[in-house]
Amino acid sequence: MTEVVLFHHAQGLTPGVTAFADELRGDRFTVHTPDLYDGRTFDTLEAGLAYAEQIGVEDILDRGTRAVADSPAELVCIGFSLGVLPAQKLAQTRPGARGAVFVHSCVPSSMFGTWPSQVPVRIHAMEEDRLFTTEGDADAARALVDEAPDAELYLYPGDQHLFADSSLPSYDAEAAALLLDRTRTFLRSR
Repeated sequence: MTEVVLFHHAQGLTPGVTAFADELRGDRFTVHTPDLYDGRTFDTLEAGLAYAEQIGVEDILDRGTRAVADSPAELVCIGFSLGVLPAQKLAQTRPGARGAVFVHSCVPSSMFGTWPSQVPVRIHAMEEDRLFTTEGDADAARALVDEAPDAELYLYPGDQHLFADSSLPSYDAEAAALLLDRTRTFLRSR
């Protein structure tokens, strides 16, 4: 069965992130949810981003790498927003990566080299999410779809950033259910 690592967003390892992982575990996938914040969670995205800035991107990437050090190489890497950073780094640089799912965010593949042709990637965001559309994520996602041989970008109606986290006010049940269904289908193919 497919082994997965799911990295949380800037508000931390919230109950909604854990619930998403539990849905995948219910389908018999092994899902690891490393806590990049050592137990801290934040009530707002702004507070979580401030903490992430305090830690620094390099430390977040290092924490993500260390979190999977003892895991099998054949992982599917999933990231929610900020968690896309370690997920994308691992998908691009870790030998044996089986796939990647980026939710709410995407960074240019050039940040970690070039996209490995054997690693499929799926990117999910809301079409009017201002963080996705105005901060370069949408452009990076489209470029990755053009670059990677097996890549798809899914845009959902709406404007919420963290729409897949059931513990946050931004949660969109319909979009999250479709994301979950598409992710299950993708994981079954891995």
